[in-house]
Amino acid sequence: MSKDRQVETRIKWLETLEKFRLDFDGPGSEKYWSPELDTISRDQLRVVQNEKIKAVAPFLYENSPFYRRRFDRLGLAPTDISSVDDLAKWPVVDKSEMMEDAAANPPYGTYSTMDSELWQQRGWMMFSSSGTTGVPRVCRYSQIDREYWSWANARALYAMGMRSNDTMFICSGYGPHVFAWGVQYALEKMGMGMIPGGGMNSRARADIIDRFKPTVLTCTPSYALHLGRVMQGKGLNPAASSIRLVFVGGEPASGIPNTRKRIEELWGAKLVEFYGCTEASPHSGGYSCTSSAEDETSITTHLMEDIQVWELIDPYNNQTVRSGERGLTVCTNLNSESSPQLRFLVGDYTVFNHDICSCGRSHVRAVGAFSGRVDDLINLRGIKMYPTQIEEAVRAVEGIGDEYEVVIITDDAGLDLMNIRVEHADAEVADKVALEIQTRCEVRVNVEVLPLGVLAKTEFKANRIKDLR
Repeated sequence: MSKDRQVETRIKWLETLEKFRLDFDGPGSEKYWSPELDTISRDQLRVVQNEKIKAVAPFLYENSPFYRRRFDRLGLAPTDISSVDDLAKWPVVDKSEMMEDAAANPPYGTYSTMDSELWQQRGWMMFSSSGTTGVPRVCRYSQIDREYWSWANARALYAMGMRSNDTMFICSGYGPHVFAWGVQYALEKMGMGMIPGGGMNSRARADIIDRFKPTVLTCTPSYALHLGRVMQGKGLNPAASSIRLVFVGGEPASGIPNTRKRIEELWGAKLVEFYGCTEASPHSGGYSCTSSAEDETSITTHLMEDIQVWELIDPYNNQTVRSGERGLTVCTNLNSESSPQLRFLVGDYTVFNHDICSCGRSHVRAVGAFSGRVDDLINLRGIKMYPTQIEEAVRAVEGIGDEYEVVIITDDAGLDLMNIRVEHADAEVADKVALEIQTRCEVRVNVEVLPLGVLAKTEFKANRIKDLR
């Protein structure tokens, strides 16, 4: 490994990133932040992607020991991966590979292109994956990453209809998680006001909304429900508040019709969301647009393809699925100095639509948004289901509380059982909840009905599945 070669490939990669940084410092039109990129043709989009891939492959080889070992192990040279079509030669990178690398090379692993020397020169912030399984993957990002992050997220927030005359209330903890920080720096680029709500309790946050009238609420979907109920408990009506957009991330929401409906009715506002992961930042990944929820059949999530290549693969053979088929998300990240990735398995199920959206954006969209990570798959007596299916079933019962809990145990006879604890004023709804779950998940469960307000309230990201087997 030559130091000169490392520097040379980094310079080439950063020059390529800069070449396609259009409408960076402000919106290019009333409708689009980056009109040329947001409405780019599929042919031109492929040109951009190919040029970036041609520059990023040698950059990864020279600057990431993890990637260099993988290239060598596969018998590939960086020049073998020079276009989107060449990505098929590169097996998907599973999270377990990164976890093994981090364990063998603590504390940061070697999958990043950010080493200690670069961190001292222009380090910005360290983030950690928030996944529910395995060892968290740590990623250090540079000041250059921060610039690209704020630009990409500004494009996404602009697509949601946010403008400089809005004020966002960020009800999120400012820990080592990408969501709140990426949003904050995007707001700075947009010249949009914000109220940081970290460290406040829910009653204080309710008072902030009532007194200072922010127009956008930012939090997890679970917390949006909880905060709305706190406002009602104080005699305030969230649906009559100043909030016009409920902007969520961290958990599935728009793709769960009953959850989306519940939040929008509670707040009298439109729900919009970000989708993404720590490893394939700096960018939200996916985002809602102003046209994506005009009716129940048009829920889609945009993916910004000039800075990321998105694929769907079959979970059983890792082969790319045909257009219109359901598969797991795979991301080739082309927007970072510190964490570019080749075919990283993000791992959410969806279906892609490549038609131009009614908002005018030409990038691929996830139909029905996303239904949950493959890591979260529940296998109960051979029947497989996702937490989102359980959530949709629970919320389908009228009058059910916002909180619920799923406990999975193994009984004395060795049989796995699922117990659902819900809140409702009428204990007789247990059969209705059980039927809704059996209809959607094809499994029989035990349902316990508790009085309203008994279960612990979700302050941030919900963890409702307790697998005690």
